[in-house]
Order: sequence, then structure tokens, then C-alpha cells
Amino acid sequence: MNIQTEVKTNFQENIKAKKKVSNPWALFVLGSSFLLMIIASYLFFNLQDDFMQFREDRLNSTIGALFLYIATGLFVFNALFFLYTVVRYFKYKPIPSVSDAELPTTTVIVPAYNEGRQVYDTLLSLASSDYPLDKLQLIAIDDGSQDDTWAWMQRAKHHLGTRVSIYQQPKNKGKRHALYRGFHLGTGDVFVTVDSDSIVRKDTLRNLVSPFIVDENCGAVAGNIRVLNNQKALLPKMLDVSFVLSFEFVRSAESSLNSVLCTPGALAAYRREAVFACLETWINQTFMRKPSDIGEDRAMTNMILKQGYSVLFQRNAYAYTEVPESYKGLYKMFIRWSRSNVRENIEMSKYVFRNFRNGNKFGPRILFLSQSLKIIMCYPFILFMLFFIITHPILFLTSTLFAILIFSSFPALFYAKRYSVSESVWAYTYSIFYTFGLFWITPYAIATASRRGWLTRGLSEKK
Repeated sequence: MNIQTEVKTNFQENIKAKKKVSNPWALFVLGSSFLLMIIASYLFFNLQDDFMQFREDRLNSTIGALFLYIATGLFVFNALFFLYTVVRYFKYKPIPSVSDAELPTTTVIVPAYNEGRQVYDTLLSLASSDYPLDKLQLIAIDDGSQDDTWAWMQRAKHHLGTRVSIYQQPKNKGKRHALYRGFHLGTGDVFVTVDSDSIVRKDTLRNLVSPFIVDENCGAVAGNIRVLNNQKALLPKMLDVSFVLSFEFVRSAESSLNSVLCTPGALAAYRREAVFACLETWINQTFMRKPSDIGEDRAMTNMILKQGYSVLFQRNAYAYTEVPESYKGLYKMFIRWSRSNVRENIEMSKYVFRNFRNGNKFGPRILFLSQSLKIIMCYPFILFMLFFIITHPILFLTSTLFAILIFSSFPALFYAKRYSVSESVWAYTYSIFYTFGLFWITPYAIATASRRGWLTRGLSEKK
């Protein structure tokens, strides 16, 4: 089997798996979720007298009234921000691919740690890209893996020959250091970083880097991330709907403001000059006097925004990446993301209200305020939620599930419009799961923001 045939077969198998009919357990979970929300909605409307009494009791209390007024203000702000995001979303259009002659020289860097077979598929999918061979440099770096990752890299090297260069770190130093080595080895005008558990489409690379040619002020570009392993596992099915909203709705709106806040590690592109202008600061970044070994993608994006560059999103540049299939793996991933979010919002606060770039700065400032308010208000929200549960458990449960039914309809409709009606219903199940199973992530991440560690790259997690 030649390279192109093998890549096409692997990719088609992964994508076709996304269309498989849900198993009985998945259907049971979906059915239970909807039944629960319908019953809760019925009870909620029959408990309106209790709800009004609860509201009146809170208004008669100074602290309760203050919290309700704050909550109302935040609701109004979030509603207006949502409407603003919708408007910005409709103003977004991906940049079409430029011609082969216009495409920049590009270095693709793939760091890998304990990835096993998947890194082989990643490298082959990149090598089969519709990109001029004389303009593409492919680099893979094994970050001291403890499994057979290096052997799979060598196999890819055997198949691809000079089209890929492989390197091995003497010991595990972290993804940031692997990328740092790749940046120094790279010769391209544009750097593309791809996670070693991701598969790209044939036209992904050319679509991803085209904005650098069209927009001279473009410093970084975020790719469009979908879930690769959502065949039968429940969590990946839910996350695929969540990813579509996060990327194709939220980042589309951010891109229309030239201010995408995070270019994902799974697929991102950076202008060479922008990277080297902040590379030493990036590799030596610390938080509370400890080296930063997480959130390298958000940190790089932040530093490029600070330089005054635009950061864009390309909806037509797809990468399919693996996500955790267990609760433990998922919450570890979310803790890492949330810690990075806390750290980088602090860093962003140091420049976002200054004259950090030419032109309108309203976009990045309103995005920063939205994220910061969610972080600041998480503890008061948790305290209120616990108080609500203790004093009115039935009212809390019914009102929460009714709210989920209402507010989850938007991501469900958005996914249905973009991709699949049958899969869109997972938006409701994911909201229930997140509300009751992952609500503690942000407050925990704030309290432990200085902790180091990737959390999800040990051999046990990968197995």
C-alpha cells in the first residue's frame, strides 16, 4: 500500500466512524437526558409560587438582594455579549486558499510524547497534504516518550524519506521545549504546530496559512478542531458538539475582531517574525516563580496579540483530534485548560487596556472582560448554588434542568445546521454532564493555578 492510499484509508475510516449509529447505551443516555429535562420543566412551572417566594426572601435580605442584582446584571451583560457575538459571527468569512505560487514556505512541527501509533497517522496525513513539496518542511520531535512513539516515528521516516525529519529529546522536557527546538530547526516563513494525535485534511495546510499572504498584519491563525474518536464513546460525542460551538461560532466571531484568544495546539500557524520576537520570553515564562509547562498555545497567542498582530481563525482548515474517553481524563484536560486561562487572563490584563496595537481595540477588550467576569464570579456562583441546593433542592434541580433545556438549544441548532441533526442532541446531554459533573473545574483551577504538570500524557492515560 503506497503512502497516499494508506493515508486516505486511515482518514476515511476515522471519518466514517463519526457517522455510525449510536449504540443502545448512547440512546439510553440521550433518552434519559430528555426525559429528565421534560419532567423538570413540568415541575418547574408547577413550582412558580415557590420560586417567587424564594426570590422575595432573597430581596428582603441585604446580601441576597445584592447577589440577585449582581446576577441580573451579569445575565444582561452575557445576553448582550451573546447578541454581539452572533452579529460578529455573521460578519466572519474564511479566507480562500491562495495559489501555489503565493503560498509561503512552511515548517510543520509535530511534538509527541507517549503517542504510539497515532503519531504515524498524523505524519502521513500531513505528508499527503496538497501543498508544494519544495515549500513544506515536516519536523517531528519525540519528547522522551516511554512507549513506542520513537519506533513509529522511525517507521514514518522510512516511508516518507527526506520529506520528514525526526528528532528525539534526550529526556522528557515538556511540549513547550519540543516546540522550541522545532522553531529553531524550522526554515519556513510560517510555522504550523500540529498535535501528534491529530489528522488533517488534504487542503488543511494551504487553507491555514493563506491568511498570512492576504493580511500582512496577521501574526497567527487558529485551525478548526473536530473530534476524531467519537465513534461510540459518549464523552467524545458530546465534546464534538461542544468543539463546533467553541470553534465555528466563538472563534469565528473573535476572528472578525482580529482577536482570536487562543490558537489551539492541535492545529495553529504562526508568522516566523512574530514567534522569534517573543520566543525567549515564551520559553522562559513563569507563573508565581514556577516555570510554565502548560498552556503554551494560549501563551504564544497572547504574546503575539500583545505585539499588535491580528490573530485569525480559518474555518476551512480542519484537524481531527483525539479527546479523552473517560471522566478522569476529561477533567484533567479541562483543569489544564482552565489553569492556562486563569494565567493568561492575568497576563492579558497587563496590556489589553493600553495602546498595544493600531486601530480599534474594542474587540480584544470586550473578549477579555467576558472571560474575566466568568473567572471572577465563579466562587460567588458556587456559594449561591450550594445555598440554593441546601434550602430548595427540588426548586434548584428543576430550574437548572429547565435552563439547560432552553440554553442548550442554541448549540444543538447550530450543530444541526452545520453538520448533523441526529448528533446535535448531544448538546443537551453535555450541558447536563458539565453542569453537574464539571462545575468545580474553574474554582479548583483558580485555587491551584500555580501547579505544574500536563496531567494527561502518562502511559496509563494514553491506554
